[in-house]
Amino acid sequence: MEKDLNTAWKTILSTIETKVSRVNYLTLFRQTHLVSVEENIVTIGTTSPMIADMLQKRFYNEIKKSVDDYYQGDYQLNLVTKSIEKKNVSKNDKETLLTFAQEKPLIQLGHLPRVRSEFTFDTLAVSSSNQLAFVSAQTVAKNLGTSYNPLFIYGPVGVGKTHLMHAIANFTYQQSPEKKIIYITSEEFTNEVVEAIRNTETSKMKKRFRSASLLVIDDIQFIAGKDRVQEELFHTFNILIDNGSQIVLSSDRPPSEIKKLEKRLSSRFAGGLTVDIESPDFELKTAILLKKADKYQFDLPIEIAKALAEKASDARSLEGLLLRIITESKTKEQKATLAMVDNALGIEKQESKRLYPEDIIKNVCFFYNIKPTQLKGPKRDAGIVKARQITMYLLKKELELTYVEIGNMLGGRDHTTVMHGVLKVENMLKTPNKISVDIMGITKGIFG
Repeated sequence: MEKDLNTAWKTILSTIETKVSRVNYLTLFRQTHLVSVEENIVTIGTTSPMIADMLQKRFYNEIKKSVDDYYQGDYQLNLVTKSIEKKNVSKNDKETLLTFAQEKPLIQLGHLPRVRSEFTFDTLAVSSSNQLAFVSAQTVAKNLGTSYNPLFIYGPVGVGKTHLMHAIANFTYQQSPEKKIIYITSEEFTNEVVEAIRNTETSKMKKRFRSASLLVIDDIQFIAGKDRVQEELFHTFNILIDNGSQIVLSSDRPPSEIKKLEKRLSSRFAGGLTVDIESPDFELKTAILLKKADKYQFDLPIEIAKALAEKASDARSLEGLLLRIITESKTKEQKATLAMVDNALGIEKQESKRLYPEDIIKNVCFFYNIKPTQLKGPKRDAGIVKARQITMYLLKKELELTYVEIGNMLGGRDHTTVMHGVLKVENMLKTPNKISVDIMGITKGIFG
């Protein structure tokens, strides 16, 4: 039976591998094992509570879809944490099978769609670089619609903007669960506007956003240049303000520096309170690491936290580096060491070197024996269109580029064309077909 479960899980993982980034697959999914399949419950074992938590919060739907397709049914997933015990296997099997013991159920999912329940004011490390934004966010959460409306938070990548926005949503829900709270990225907002226009359901879309008590939009800079989206947001903005609802926005730059943003929107964005968050200093990065380690119930020596804080390339990489150290520490059953820090930093450096748009484009062209000029050109031969859409999909999945950025890389194509291409590949991957084999071949060429 164990061998059957192992074979089944390998097949399921091969499907999941085509749907998630290489980094996430190696870091998270390779640490899993199929424990049991009983009636309509599939139990999946992981090597740590942290990995189980991240899989359930970020990849539950992808795992469930692959499991349901494999077993031809509707299954409930039960992710558990179990200690690892190595077992002897036959000489023909080069991989060591894992069994698990000491089952520990996972905490249930958060209460708000798209909002991470662990992102609260209490779990945010605060120093001089983000103190003003922290206090402003708390004030807004306690006085929705009456203080600083809108609240516009800006700063570089990985400084905690999203954490603060989730914290506002979580605090509001805890205090007033009856309020309608919407957290959405500007790209998702754009997609909803486009789909509403395409399906002639604009009235339904307008009602959804204009009835919110709290509207939180992340990365608002990406609506720049999208006239219809800006128009919809402008009218929604005015109605929400008039109704006393709260608006919270984030961006990588202040409103006045967002190019191709309508002046009337820029003016309204700046009409409340605009606060910036600076890149965290050494002390704040150390505090962030210690807080995250506490969240994962991991004993992180302060010397190790300092070493990571000093050497990490940016703030956003901190959790990923910590994740690698925790995984290595638990796998080897050793305390965290400076050698683990160097190993984690080395892996990060290797991965950052791999992930370039040119590498994806080059490998797709090599796989299909076409030239980059053909991929980016106007030809719509079936083979070229297929290669082009797979390129769009990989650029989106592996590098998380925006539809506009992908379109610019592929000959200046419209973002809706890119959106259609990515969606088409995603839909094709839902059922077994040759395209999943092609994508696996291309990604092996990219990552080696």
